[in-house]
Amino acid sequence: MTEGLIIKALSGFYYVQTTDGVVACKARGRFRLDGTSPLVGDHVRLVTDSGKSGRIESVEPRKNFFIRPAVANIDTLVFIAANVNPVTDPFLIDRVSVIANEASCELVICVNKVDLNAGDELYELYRSAGYTVIRTSAETGEGMEELREVLRGKVCALTGNSGVGKSSILNTLMPGAAIPTDEVSEHLGRGKHTTRHVELYRLGEDCYIADTPGFASFEIQMMQSIAKEDLQYDFPEFAPYIGKCRFIDCAHLKEPGCAVREAIEQGRIAPKRYSSYVRLYDLTARQKPWDVKET
Repeated sequence: MTEGLIIKALSGFYYVQTTDGVVACKARGRFRLDGTSPLVGDHVRLVTDSGKSGRIESVEPRKNFFIRPAVANIDTLVFIAANVNPVTDPFLIDRVSVIANEASCELVICVNKVDLNAGDELYELYRSAGYTVIRTSAETGEGMEELREVLRGKVCALTGNSGVGKSSILNTLMPGAAIPTDEVSEHLGRGKHTTRHVELYRLGEDCYIADTPGFASFEIQMMQSIAKEDLQYDFPEFAPYIGKCRFIDCAHLKEPGCAVREAIEQGRIAPKRYSSYVRLYDLTARQKPWDVKET
């Protein structure tokens, strides 16, 4: 039996990188019966029928997985944002930041297209919250070496809404990759889904990076099961104030003597981030276990 890494999933086939090359595989039927599916980024065991085809027999235990993008075993999730056509809604970043933290995955935020708009508000918002934020431009190359250093030695995935420049950034990091890109609609203010599938690309000897299909804020269903009581720990800027509220079980909503809300009034926590916390708290409070998709 051969071991390998799934680097692409397309049209029912899984393309597995092995020491002998890439093998196109089908998955055993029991994966469907179990309600699970192999994902790009999975380490698998396979049986080869010939040099270039085979069947996935088992999937090794995962360190994490994501519903959108559908990837597994990610060290760093890179959210590509922009403050110009299309403008990224910070709430979208905040949703992804919670999911990344729940998966014990580092989140890096790239404010892209800075040749058109510096995105100062986005940059300062997330820097002050404690995240690694890089200003980038696929057009000019700004920030690309800094991004390359952050990704070195890791398995990473690019994510973000359609049209923010994920594929363009990957093309800049990997000259010659020729990943399809498209123009953003000026009328609609959003991009086309030029990436149709998830695929891992090798960025040097010590890094894999995945390009993933883009999404719009209104179409994502990404919230994995999160207890509302635990949501506070997914906002790093809350950390100095947790446990200092008047009530031990403070939800940081309307309770008197809330240290988190006092920090907001004192300018230590950004109101926009707190607004996202309140919205996400409501979502997690209404979420039922059977609403959560498994893979």
